[in-house]
Amino acid sequence: MKSKIKIESLLGVGIMLFFFFLSYGTYAQTQPKGKPWPAPETAVKMKSPVAANAENIAEGKTLYTKHCKSCHGASGKGDGTKAANLDISCGDFTTEEFKNETDGTIYWKTTEGRDPMPSFKKKVSDEERWQIVAYVRTLEPKKK
Repeated sequence: MKSKIKIESLLGVGIMLFFFFLSYGTYAQTQPKGKPWPAPETAVKMKSPVAANAENIAEGKTLYTKHCKSCHGASGKGDGTKAANLDISCGDFTTEEFKNETDGTIYWKTTEGRDPMPSFKKKVSDEERWQIVAYVRTLEPKKK
Protein backbone atom coordinates (compact mmCIF):
# COMPACT_ATOMS: atom_id res chain seq x y z
CA MET A 1 0.00 0.00 0.00
CA LYS A 2 2.84 2.43 0.86
CA SER A 3 4.55 1.88 -2.50
CA LYS A 4 1.29 2.68 -4.33
CA ILE A 5 1.02 5.98 -2.44
CA LYS A 6 4.68 6.81 -3.22
CA ILE A 7 4.16 6.10 -6.92
CA GLU A 8 0.99 8.23 -7.02
CA SER A 9 2.76 11.02 -5.13
CA LEU A 10 5.76 10.92 -7.45
CA LEU A 11 3.47 10.84 -10.47
CA GLY A 12 1.55 13.87 -9.14
CA VAL A 13 4.76 15.78 -8.49
CA GLY A 14 6.05 14.84 -11.94
CA ILE A 15 2.87 16.11 -13.61
CA MET A 16 3.02 19.36 -11.65
CA LEU A 17 6.66 19.88 -12.62
CA PHE A 18 5.85 19.13 -16.25
CA PHE A 19 3.13 21.80 -16.36
CA PHE A 20 5.29 24.25 -14.41
CA PHE A 21 8.15 24.00 -16.91
CA LEU A 22 5.75 24.04 -19.84
CA SER A 23 4.07 27.23 -18.60
CA TYR A 24 7.39 28.79 -17.54
CA GLY A 25 8.82 28.26 -21.02
CA THR A 26 5.83 30.02 -22.57
CA TYR A 27 6.06 32.83 -20.01
CA ALA A 28 9.80 33.29 -20.49
CA GLN A 29 9.43 33.56 -24.25
CA THR A 30 6.94 36.42 -23.94
CA GLN A 31 9.04 38.47 -21.53
CA PRO A 32 11.41 41.12 -22.79
CA LYS A 33 15.06 40.31 -22.32
CA GLY A 34 16.74 42.50 -19.74
CA LYS A 35 15.88 44.21 -16.49
CA PRO A 36 13.79 47.31 -15.81
CA TRP A 37 15.65 50.53 -16.53
CA PRO A 38 14.12 53.32 -14.50
CA ALA A 39 15.48 56.84 -14.87
CA PRO A 40 16.13 58.96 -11.79
CA GLU A 41 13.33 61.37 -10.88
CA THR A 42 15.42 64.39 -11.90
CA ALA A 43 15.71 62.95 -15.42
CA VAL A 44 12.03 62.00 -15.59
CA LYS A 45 11.10 65.65 -14.96
CA MET A 46 13.46 67.12 -17.60
CA LYS A 47 11.83 69.02 -20.45
CA SER A 48 13.33 69.26 -23.90
CA PRO A 49 14.88 72.61 -24.77
CA VAL A 50 14.61 71.62 -28.45
CA ALA A 51 11.39 72.31 -30.35
CA ALA A 52 9.82 69.28 -31.99
CA ASN A 53 9.69 71.05 -35.35
CA ALA A 54 10.36 69.64 -38.82
CA GLU A 55 14.00 70.74 -38.84
CA ASN A 56 14.88 69.14 -35.48
CA ILE A 57 12.93 65.98 -36.26
CA ALA A 58 14.75 65.65 -39.61
CA GLU A 59 18.11 66.12 -37.89
CA GLY A 60 17.03 63.61 -35.23
CA LYS A 61 16.20 61.08 -37.95
CA THR A 62 19.65 61.54 -39.51
CA LEU A 63 21.32 61.02 -36.14
CA TYR A 64 19.06 58.05 -35.32
CA THR A 65 19.96 56.44 -38.66
CA LYS A 66 23.66 56.87 -37.94
CA HIS A 67 23.74 55.87 -34.25
CA CYS A 68 20.59 53.90 -33.38
CA LYS A 69 19.10 52.14 -36.41
CA SER A 70 21.50 49.17 -36.42
CA CYS A 71 20.04 47.93 -33.13
CA HIS A 72 16.68 49.68 -32.80
CA GLY A 73 15.64 49.21 -36.44
CA ALA A 74 14.48 51.64 -39.10
CA SER A 75 10.99 51.89 -37.61
CA GLY A 76 12.07 51.70 -33.95
CA LYS A 77 10.68 48.24 -33.28
CA GLY A 78 13.96 46.88 -31.87
CA ASP A 79 14.59 44.77 -34.94
CA GLY A 80 17.79 46.26 -36.31
CA THR A 81 20.45 44.13 -37.96
CA LYS A 82 22.48 43.89 -34.72
CA ALA A 83 19.49 43.23 -32.42
CA ALA A 84 19.44 39.46 -32.90
CA ASN A 85 23.02 39.22 -31.59
CA LEU A 86 22.20 40.96 -28.29
CA ASP A 87 21.33 39.30 -24.99
CA ILE A 88 18.64 41.86 -24.21
CA SER A 89 15.74 43.31 -26.14
CA CYS A 90 16.25 46.67 -27.82
CA GLY A 91 12.66 47.53 -27.00
CA ASP A 92 9.96 48.86 -29.26
CA PHE A 93 9.66 52.64 -29.55
CA THR A 94 6.16 52.34 -31.06
CA THR A 95 4.46 50.82 -28.00
CA GLU A 96 2.16 52.69 -25.62
CA GLU A 97 4.56 51.84 -22.80
CA PHE A 98 7.38 53.66 -24.58
CA LYS A 99 5.10 56.53 -25.62
CA ASN A 100 4.32 57.03 -21.92
CA GLU A 101 8.01 57.59 -21.09
CA THR A 102 8.88 61.24 -20.58
CA ASP A 103 11.23 63.05 -22.94
CA GLY A 104 13.63 63.39 -20.02
CA THR A 105 13.65 59.63 -19.46
CA ILE A 106 14.44 58.92 -23.11
CA TYR A 107 17.11 61.63 -23.15
CA TRP A 108 18.69 60.24 -19.95
CA LYS A 109 18.77 56.67 -21.29
CA THR A 110 20.33 57.88 -24.53
CA THR A 111 22.87 59.91 -22.59
CA GLU A 112 23.85 57.24 -20.06
CA GLY A 113 23.44 54.03 -22.03
CA ARG A 114 23.30 50.56 -20.49
CA ASP A 115 25.28 47.56 -21.65
CA PRO A 116 25.22 46.70 -24.51
CA MET A 117 23.95 50.17 -25.49
CA PRO A 118 26.76 52.70 -25.29
CA SER A 119 26.52 56.10 -23.66
CA PHE A 120 26.03 58.88 -26.18
CA LYS A 121 27.18 61.55 -23.74
CA LYS A 122 30.41 62.11 -25.66
CA LYS A 123 29.33 60.85 -29.09
CA VAL A 124 26.60 63.40 -29.79
CA SER A 125 25.87 66.80 -28.30
CA ASP A 126 23.09 67.54 -25.82
CA GLU A 127 21.09 69.23 -28.57
CA GLU A 128 21.53 66.25 -30.89
CA ARG A 129 20.32 63.82 -28.21
CA TRP A 130 17.21 65.97 -27.77
CA GLN A 131 16.73 65.91 -31.56
CA ILE A 132 16.87 62.10 -31.44
CA VAL A 133 14.18 62.18 -28.73
CA ALA A 134 12.04 64.41 -30.96
CA TYR A 135 12.46 61.97 -33.83
CA VAL A 136 11.68 58.75 -31.91
CA ARG A 137 8.48 60.43 -30.72
CA THR A 138 7.29 60.37 -34.35
CA LEU A 139 7.68 56.60 -34.77
CA GLU A 140 4.39 54.78 -35.08
CA PRO A 141 3.46 51.12 -35.40
CA LYS A 142 2.85 50.03 -38.98
CA LYS A 143 -0.80 49.83 -39.95
CA LYS A 144 -2.03 46.41 -40.95
